Amino acid sequence: MDRISRRRFVGGVATAAAATTLHTPSVRAQRDAQTLHFIAEADLRILDPIWTTAYITRNHGYLIYDTLFGTDESLQIKPQMVDRTDISPDKMKYTFSLREGLKWHDGQPVVSEDCVESLKRWGKRDRFGQLLMAHTAKIASIDKKTFTLELGERFGPVLDALGKRSNNVPFMMPARIAATPADHQIQEIIGSGPFRYARDESQAGELSVYLRNADYVPRDEMPSGSAGGKKAYLDKVVWRYVPDPWEAADALASGEVDWWQEPQIDFIPKIEQNPDLKTFLFEPLGVQGWLRPNWLHPPFNNIKARQALLHMMDQLTYLAWAIGQSQYYQTCPSVFACGTPYETRVGAAPMVEHDLAKARELVKESGYDGRPIVVLQITDKPFINAAAIVTQRRLESIGFKVILKAMDWSASLVARTHKEPPDKGGWNLLFTWWQAADVSNPAVHFGVSGAGPRAWFGWPDVPEIEKLISEWVRAQDEPKRRWLADEVQRIALSEVTYVPWGQWLQPTAVRKNVRDVLKFAAPVFWNVKLG
Repeated sequence: MDRISRRRFVGGVATAAAATTLHTPSVRAQRDAQTLHFIAEADLRILDPIWTTAYITRNHGYLIYDTLFGTDESLQIKPQMVDRTDISPDKMKYTFSLREGLKWHDGQPVVSEDCVESLKRWGKRDRFGQLLMAHTAKIASIDKKTFTLELGERFGPVLDALGKRSNNVPFMMPARIAATPADHQIQEIIGSGPFRYARDESQAGELSVYLRNADYVPRDEMPSGSAGGKKAYLDKVVWRYVPDPWEAADALASGEVDWWQEPQIDFIPKIEQNPDLKTFLFEPLGVQGWLRPNWLHPPFNNIKARQALLHMMDQLTYLAWAIGQSQYYQTCPSVFACGTPYETRVGAAPMVEHDLAKARELVKESGYDGRPIVVLQITDKPFINAAAIVTQRRLESIGFKVILKAMDWSASLVARTHKEPPDKGGWNLLFTWWQAADVSNPAVHFGVSGAGPRAWFGWPDVPEIEKLISEWVRAQDEPKRRWLADEVQRIALSEVTYVPWGQWLQPTAVRKNVRDVLKFAAPVFWNVKLG
């Protein structure tokens, strides 16, 4: 495909409408029916799906890596690389046997040691993995096809952790690569999945290329989510990074690309008017926006300054500015996604009432000294950019001074790791968003972790939350789990580990010649056909 032009949109709304209602046949796609052209949500700069929780890297991971277990469309955990699982009567020992035919992209066979090392590394970075490993006494290889996981303390959702569908996904890697320290990024990109990464054909900041793995042996089952038979019909998948939404809309309508992962919500009505295009939802419960304070530095190392953020939050204002189309969003005062079993309003009154006068009082009581708050402003994500601007105005209205530090999304993935003070390159507030799958219960939710240095960026230190979450994974009955989840939310909001700013739906858009796309938390490319 010719490189997508970088021409600037100079017209008005009428031109945009024309761009999204063109009926030009997909000339390039039809001429090269086995190559799918895809506009990804961001520039793929980080290739290690264990080191980062960025969705762009998770999506890259699903192309090239495989998992021990998968999650189907009904959210049931199913074996994937595993052929057989034996569980001891007391549920304290799990024995896993790998299925035949598993090979790495370099031709070497997958062995149990690879899986053991991969799980150990994942368990140091992922929230659910950390909890599992804290309850694990031993994980070891028995022979080339078999390994065991022995619990030291009871842990109910072992298979749920191993079959986790979103960040961080426990992708399997060769043992030599998985031996990379968890706080360092891997350098070799070798998986055993249905596609392999074509580094030589990829160009940083422009495109990423994936080729069908001819050696992959799919399961003999119907595909569903990340479970079942991952049969690749495409010879090549080409990811493009197109930050200008007008260019992306034009490319989709004209047939230069087949799939636009995340169209702006404002573009959806026009896309749906085009008879050659269609939209659908990966995640039917949508995504949740976050305002995340940095606990390490003033002013948000003070609880009253953090609580001011809770009292200033007006989700409807944020959503109206950031998302715009009211049919796609809803306010949600729960840290656990609305529509999931642990949705709750416990401790959410400050958000619901959004009292700016109370927020001003708390700022004064915190001893705020007037130093500017550094807010990471993501300029290539319109909804996050809008949230930053709304936040600046509201912060200033309650007495804070604000500096917006502009950068693109991929740059922010590195910037948010910095623990230095804001005046030395660090930050005070950041914005992000998480799919409902990642905020559905205490075990997967990075935002409510109070693990201090091991917590997600912002590093809240709340041992009481950690104790409650450990109790949650050990609990045997659902009423107790619900009570514990309520307590997690109550303390997380009181301490302000983060502030949710609403929930919304994010459709994806494809040309109608793209068939059999599986509905899953991530865009996956096995089972997809063109024509």
